[in-house]
Amino acid sequence: MIEKEAMYKITYGLFMLTTTDGEKQNGCIVNTVSMLTDTPKRIVVFVNKSNYSEELLRKTGIFNVSVLTESTSFDVFRQFGFQSGRDVDKFEGGRYETSENGLYYLTDCANAVLSAKVIDYYDYDTHTLFVAEVTEAKTLSTEKSVTYEYYQSYIKPRPNAEPPKTEGKGKWVCKICGYVHEGEELPEDFICPWCKHPAEDFEKVG
Repeated sequence: MIEKEAMYKITYGLFMLTTTDGEKQNGCIVNTVSMLTDTPKRIVVFVNKSNYSEELLRKTGIFNVSVLTESTSFDVFRQFGFQSGRDVDKFEGGRYETSENGLYYLTDCANAVLSAKVIDYYDYDTHTLFVAEVTEAKTLSTEKSVTYEYYQSYIKPRPNAEPPKTEGKGKWVCKICGYVHEGEELPEDFICPWCKHPAEDFEKVG
């Protein structure tokens, strides 16, 4: 038996990865960025194949990583993590700083930005592992980097301990992102519209 909750105990950071299709920039939230070598400075990043950014990264080979901080609001995670760049322009209407490679990065909720160029990549079923050489690195603040555990405990919306009753309806809450679905039953094939996790990651609270 594999308990998914046990996997959530692994320590992760949370980052916003930015890349481009040549005309429009796109970004997504990732939780696995690690330093690989110091000389030369190389990093690795895992990106889910379902993310539009993974497709773009294979094509262009350049990206930025904004290291998110504990002050990052849930709106940032919803903007860059719970919708697809195939359907929307995630940067529309905002003003963002640009690094030397021409890509956007976050400043208000990031303590550092790394720019990198892909030198190799490996296919691992649901994810692609990109190996990249760092081309620029800049410190933005001294604020603490956010961890996945911190996000789960203090940033992700939580349902009320006693959710309001809706006549004739129950409430199902996504344990990943906090999305609430109303209905007495949750279809087995239900997919969370925010984080795209399946019905098994929902729990009934009302």
